[in-house]
Amino acid sequence: MREGSATLIRREDYLAPAFWIRTVDLTFDLEPAKTLVTSKMQIERNSAVPHGPLRLHGEELNLLRVLINGDSVSFRQEGHELIIEGAPDADFTLEIRNSCAPEKNTSLSGLYTSGGSFFTQCEAEGFRRITYFLDRPDVMAVYSVHLRADKAKYPVLLSNGNLLEAGELDNGRHFAKWHDPFPKPSYLFALVAGDLVAREQRIRTRAGKDHLLQVFVRRGDLEKTEHAMNSLIASIVWDEARFKLPLDLERFMVVGVSDFNMGAMENKGLNIFNTSALLASPATATDADFHRIESIVAHEYFHNWTGNRVTCRDWFQLSLKEGLTVFRDQEFSMDMAATPSARAVCRIQDVRQLRAMQFPEDSGAMAHPVRPDSYVEINNFYTATVYDKGSEVVRMYQTLVGRAGFEAGMKLYFERHDGQAVTCDDFAQAIADANPGSALTTRLDAFKRWYSQAGTPHLQARGSYDAEARTYTLTLKQSTPATPGQADKLPQVIPVALGLLTHEGQALPLQLQGEAAAAGTERVLVLDQAEQSFVFVEVASAPVPSLLRGFSAPVVLDDGLSDAELLTLLKHDSDAFNRWEASQRLALNRILAAVRSGAPLVLDAAYIEAMRAVLRHAELDAAFKELALTLPGEAYIAEQLDVVDPQAIHAAVEAARLQLAQALATDWAEAYEAHQVKAGYAPDPVQSGRRALANLALAMLVLNATQSGDSVWPGRAYQRFKDAGNMTDRLGALSALVAAHAELAEPALARFHALFKGDELVIDKWFALQGRTPELDGKSFARVKQLMQHPDFTLKNPNRARSLIFSLCMFNPAAFHRKDAAGYVFWAEQVLALDAINPQIASRLARVMDRWTVLAEPYRSAAREAIARVAAKADLSNDVREIVERALASEAKGEQA
Repeated sequence: MREGSATLIRREDYLAPAFWIRTVDLTFDLEPAKTLVTSKMQIERNSAVPHGPLRLHGEELNLLRVLINGDSVSFRQEGHELIIEGAPDADFTLEIRNSCAPEKNTSLSGLYTSGGSFFTQCEAEGFRRITYFLDRPDVMAVYSVHLRADKAKYPVLLSNGNLLEAGELDNGRHFAKWHDPFPKPSYLFALVAGDLVAREQRIRTRAGKDHLLQVFVRRGDLEKTEHAMNSLIASIVWDEARFKLPLDLERFMVVGVSDFNMGAMENKGLNIFNTSALLASPATATDADFHRIESIVAHEYFHNWTGNRVTCRDWFQLSLKEGLTVFRDQEFSMDMAATPSARAVCRIQDVRQLRAMQFPEDSGAMAHPVRPDSYVEINNFYTATVYDKGSEVVRMYQTLVGRAGFEAGMKLYFERHDGQAVTCDDFAQAIADANPGSALTTRLDAFKRWYSQAGTPHLQARGSYDAEARTYTLTLKQSTPATPGQADKLPQVIPVALGLLTHEGQALPLQLQGEAAAAGTERVLVLDQAEQSFVFVEVASAPVPSLLRGFSAPVVLDDGLSDAELLTLLKHDSDAFNRWEASQRLALNRILAAVRSGAPLVLDAAYIEAMRAVLRHAELDAAFKELALTLPGEAYIAEQLDVVDPQAIHAAVEAARLQLAQALATDWAEAYEAHQVKAGYAPDPVQSGRRALANLALAMLVLNATQSGDSVWPGRAYQRFKDAGNMTDRLGALSALVAAHAELAEPALARFHALFKGDELVIDKWFALQGRTPELDGKSFARVKQLMQHPDFTLKNPNRARSLIFSLCMFNPAAFHRKDAAGYVFWAEQVLALDAINPQIASRLARVMDRWTVLAEPYRSAAREAIARVAAKADLSNDVREIVERALASEAKGEQA
């Protein structure tokens, strides 16, 4: 393997480091071709660990000098380790001098160049590409950094913490000295040097302290940073108000870079962002972009405490910081949304993301627990399971102990562990200890199975009404399917939020057998056995159960409800999530029936009228209507099937879309006209919802018109595209034309490219839109192949690669899964091409094939051949090899099961 022989790292094998690094003084002489790095470390031996040599990590470095206490020392290099046998038992100073080549670093891990500037990305194990170090999260040190560079080329020199000194040097060079007073692991180190400009804002926090906030970007992008700055300020205010967690540095800096493998990185005091997660203006960014930026800015800021001040002991604990921080940014987004309906929309969108990305992961070759037990390449475990399912686990803590109880647990967590590298168990214990006698504390060991068991639990619910006794018995059963390496699963602790409705939609009071009186109309049941029954008394009539309200646990629910009962929930449920869920279930039932039978899908009048009622409902918010009227995604539909025919699913979804477009044509037209936004642009929930519904209506109207040969609505969409005053409306109109394969799509695409040719983030949207275009007679796949040769396309930029290749392979199943196997051949070619440049991005593309074993023939055999082709490559990176070998291994395990 190009990255060295693969070693399986196991959580059970964790050992504390043999040495601690207490302080680090780093000096950088920055040059693109050859940057010199001098590191002086104060080191002490860990007396709790058996005596052994000092082993430092290093990759792609040119070692120049090694000194201990100023004297030369013998050492050897083995693979990616620098080994010093004669390290003293007493505290000592280790000095290492090495060089690296940032401009050749296409992996974008470590120190690299982008657009003529220097940037770093050290999580998870990038610091070892900068200098030799104990590159592991439990080694926390205080850093001082001295940067030297050409002033004309790199006038801005940044690192973590506070600026101590800056000044001039000979030969047109200058320097800056930074000091971070908080101990941190090496993965949080950051360095930026370049010709950048900054938006600045001084604030005073609740604690009465003054702080400087700065957002650094390339020249020309400054006008697109206002929203990011406002989001940062809102995040600081929220975290101090909600969790009493203040900003702890004199300044907080955010920097944007175009070449970045992720969305953003939480380096202490110096967050580095992909420009796609930072830059926004009404003319170039959609409502969704504005929301995403607010969420990611908040996420990285919240890491200042949940990840930086308290960090992970080892990488198996990654969800300790990521799952917790995703939960925090989701809570922030809901609080920013303000109204109950807008909060519900946030929750629905989060669950859609979980189901689209994490549920398939739980049932695929790479299924793993929230706290994995082993890995070959840690970069492969920055997953939806660690992040999104991890967030749901944190949300269940809050559900079980209450909002106030959760905040008390967070307070205790920081009191115990500030400045430490800890585990998921430490977090769980803090929440439990702060809430003695709670539903969590009495079930803590069982609850922690969420960290150790992979797979999505299946929850079956069945109700029985006894009219004579006026009782309703709800029986809950749970089971979790086998996953790679885990066959037998123990029962999980599942909080089930629920209500009971009459068939006319009235909420019933809830009183369990043995209770003296009813306690409201909503409550949380805790299922902690394989099967449990709960008896409600004084129930006046047979109820309709509204289960798993707010998606109170990340499970697959089978409640056996009829269409009539789902319609009751859709019309009357006070829980907006379950109201939306009912709309999705009604559509899903019809699509699955068509796919399973092989018969053409024909929507019944009852379903169409239910959707008409949603569209016409005077009290429902536009944003909710748009979500309820959007059909389930093809990938989510595939999750419901044991054998998947992507083309059959696509045909059924397209038939449903067209029939809804035709049957509700008058209603769509009325909705489109009624939801135009006349006021000046603002990405707030109300305006965003109106635009979302108007764009959905327009897409339906264009689809119907294109199928019937009517040119009016395509013409109106093209005019809207030309006249739009914001990107949401412009891209919505363009998407309507492209998705319907309207004749005006081609001139609109050409015009869009001409308008925004100089804006790389908007051109990413142009590529992505075409990569996701619904397949029609092979045209979408052919277009992607053609666009690979476009002058604006490059594999080297992760955003550009994702915009086109990932859009096809991950988000366009019908175009990708072709009977002639051309999609799989294309996938293999691109995985190998990317692996030679950037293994992290290649491995993420490789994940497309996680669930290949459930494909129907001929897709299954062709997919296996493509995976085997990739696996056969001799110099494959560990990143990709781990993915494809686990994919191939899943075939044998699936057959055994």
